[in-house]
Amino acid sequence: MLVHTALARAEQVARHWSAAGCPVVIHVDKGVPRRTYDTFVTSLGDLPKVKFSNRYRCEWGTWGIVAASQSASELMLASFPDVRHVYLASGSCLPLRPVEELIAYLAARPQTDFIESATTSDVPWTVGGLDEERFTLRFPVSWKKNRYLFDRFVEVQRRFGLQRKMPNGVIPHMGSQWWCLSRRTLSAILQDPERRKYDRFFRHVWIPDESYFQTLARLYSSKIESRSLTLSKFDFQGKPHIFYDDHLQLLRRSDCFVARKIWPYADRLYEAFLTDPSGAMKRTEPNPGKIDRIFAKAVERRTRGRSGLYMQSRFPNEDWENGVTAAPYSMFQGFSELFENFEPWLAKATEARVHGHLFAPDRAHYAEGQKTLNGAQSDSAILRDYSAKAFLTNLIWNTRGERQCFQFGPADNQDINWLVAKDPNAQVSVITGAWAVPLFRSNLDFVEIRRLAARLQQIESKHMDVLRSPYRKARVRIWSMAEFIEAPMEPLQGILDEIGRTKLRRLAEVPQMVDLNGFGQFLQNLKNQGMHPYLMGDFPAERGIAATAKPARKPYLVR
Repeated sequence: MLVHTALARAEQVARHWSAAGCPVVIHVDKGVPRRTYDTFVTSLGDLPKVKFSNRYRCEWGTWGIVAASQSASELMLASFPDVRHVYLASGSCLPLRPVEELIAYLAARPQTDFIESATTSDVPWTVGGLDEERFTLRFPVSWKKNRYLFDRFVEVQRRFGLQRKMPNGVIPHMGSQWWCLSRRTLSAILQDPERRKYDRFFRHVWIPDESYFQTLARLYSSKIESRSLTLSKFDFQGKPHIFYDDHLQLLRRSDCFVARKIWPYADRLYEAFLTDPSGAMKRTEPNPGKIDRIFAKAVERRTRGRSGLYMQSRFPNEDWENGVTAAPYSMFQGFSELFENFEPWLAKATEARVHGHLFAPDRAHYAEGQKTLNGAQSDSAILRDYSAKAFLTNLIWNTRGERQCFQFGPADNQDINWLVAKDPNAQVSVITGAWAVPLFRSNLDFVEIRRLAARLQQIESKHMDVLRSPYRKARVRIWSMAEFIEAPMEPLQGILDEIGRTKLRRLAEVPQMVDLNGFGQFLQNLKNQGMHPYLMGDFPAERGIAATAKPARKPYLVR
């Protein structure tokens, strides 16, 4: 047993092994204070088959763990000649089945070594970017304690092509450090005449406890079962999963002999498994595959999360999210400027919740003038602009089951442009140049109008580039203002059909368009002032929209 913390639990498990007749050799990390170590040794002094090996400092990824395993194994083989298999466990390991079953299982396989052992090209779990290089390079400093120096040593060795060769042409293998080796194989490894050479090489290998015994066992074992009898699960970062009390039934289903890592305060687990044979699990072949599906789902939930949900514990890098938002929604640009009653009309026609300009400079204009929305989402512009993306994704998540529609424009906060453009849930409808209508109807000084128009046109032009980007995933429809007002019924009908909430086949009621009489001359005045208002389309200067004459009837000949 390799022990470094939770010594009270380690004592409890050691007594469990010993009660079944198994000799136990314990290695306690040298980092444990001497007084604590002496107390631990004294607490197990009544068990003659429990011994303590020489202590080494066991830092993660360093040689000390291998040296501790070697020392404990040598003491085990020397002190207990009747031992036929040596099982390496940690202080956080917990036997899940009666030890007598494990003894019987190994007795039926006297020459079998249970050790996960695969070549570096065949293992998918190496994390950190080092596969073959963990053997060909040297690692004189700790990865955990001095990451900067660790990375610099790797860079220098790569730059100058400094590489090492495996001694005697041995093929390196990797696997779980928790093995169970036969006495014959373990003795051959520890008594190998070339051991000094192997030890000197592996001393500078990265994470040698996952490769030393796994490699050398291939030289001497007559029969290797490339699997561990210890249930240990790792997440996508290579960190071990910790088992808590609520994993009791999950561990029962695994049928494994031993599991790690057990939370030291999981009283229910220790009480359930450190029991007499009659209360333990049934006799069967270990099958950790039974719970692999659950762990796979846990990893997926941790790495991908739920579609459109963001939280402090899972805020992914850009484009790593599992769905940008949680539900379909619609963004309208230019409609509320062109139609006087667009928002209530759309709400009535679709039964959706239709907001005003959610990203307006003053505040978020929620539907029906609300100050707070689902999930206590405030209309404060300061809170919204702290993270406009989070504001939108939270709004869609909090209102799942109800279609959300909102107005947008070049005067609004533009931080969400790319988020919406790359969101498959977004339906975007834009009438370009409609932002000029409020300026046309305002009483501002024309010099100020020209300045605002130039700025808004520039902002909207950049937004249109985003919406036309090849990276766009949203459903986007763009009309120029002149194009839209020529035949507004068809675009409006298409919008309702796409939302899919209208009960009518054809539109029976349309919103009222604002009076645009004189708008063409307004645009001409902007041109005369040196601005080129091109997003609106082609508006004749000599007449307004409201005064559009009926086209002349075509002449015809009567014979």
